[in-house]
Amino acid sequence: MTSERSTSQRILNAALDAFGTRGYEAVSLDDIAEIVGVTKQTILYWFESKDGLLRAVIEHAATEIAAVAEFAAVRSGDGFDGIEAVVKAVFRPAVRRPAVLGVIREMHRLGASATAPILDQRMGPLVTRAVAWLEGEMNRGRLRRADPALTLSLAYATVVGVATEPEALRAVGWSPTPAGLRALRRELIEFLRAALAAP
Repeated sequence: MTSERSTSQRILNAALDAFGTRGYEAVSLDDIAEIVGVTKQTILYWFESKDGLLRAVIEHAATEIAAVAEFAAVRSGDGFDGIEAVVKAVFRPAVRRPAVLGVIREMHRLGASATAPILDQRMGPLVTRAVAWLEGEMNRGRLRRADPALTLSLAYATVVGVATEPEALRAVGWSPTPAGLRALRRELIEFLRAALAAP
């Protein structure tokens, strides 16, 4: 049983790396089978189709990101310190494994129908708590007054948009290395601070 679980986990990990670096449409099940050292039929034993494998990869990535964001949110400080803690926490898995950000990019490129149920289930409760937290911090004067739901959407779009578009970033001299990701995180935090921190 452990060996079987190990095979499905190896397939999942290989798919996450392949989809996250090369894109979902550029990767075939044969490619993943070759990376893992199994047959295509073995992949189809564990995941009913390429779309089923994609859903499992997205669920895995969303669960990981939601868990680190939740942990950071519980331990974060007040005002912008809380936002900074969550951004740093979300970037941590990306620095260790940049393909995670690539999977998020693929989720957005493929459209809501493939990903909405997974994101709603994994991220919905976290989003609800984040909006309530933002509203409370705005009411206390610790963050700039704005619509908390729109503020969260704009912050999310900024983080995900900037962090998952390596080609646009390379055009301005950015390098997708751990040091490059740390520099990107630093600039992103300063951008968000200028937009959200109370005057």
